[in-house]
Amino acid sequence: MLGNVASIAASGMNAAQVSLQAAASNVANLPTEGYRRIVARAEPLPSGGVRSQLERLPAPGVDLPTDLVEQKKAITAFAANLQVFKAADRMAGSWLDIRA
Repeated sequence: MLGNVASIAASGMNAAQVSLQAAASNVANLPTEGYRRIVARAEPLPSGGVRSQLERLPAPGVDLPTDLVEQKKAITAFAANLQVFKAADRMAGSWLDIRA
């Protein structure tokens, strides 16, 4: 059970990194003529967690406010999932201490 929680949290951390990568690329390419933004798409996995991938939008354009908000959301999501991962690790250690 704790391993599953940790793997779900790890997948959330990975999804946050993919989102941050997309938003950072979009901001870095603001001055690039004809640049098509990248978005992160996440899909739930049957066993829990998510799988993320990058997708390029079909039309060029910029959306700086959205990209800045996405960066902040990704940072917050990563930190939240990291805390879950750490808690699962501490709980596993406590469980092993009890069993020993």
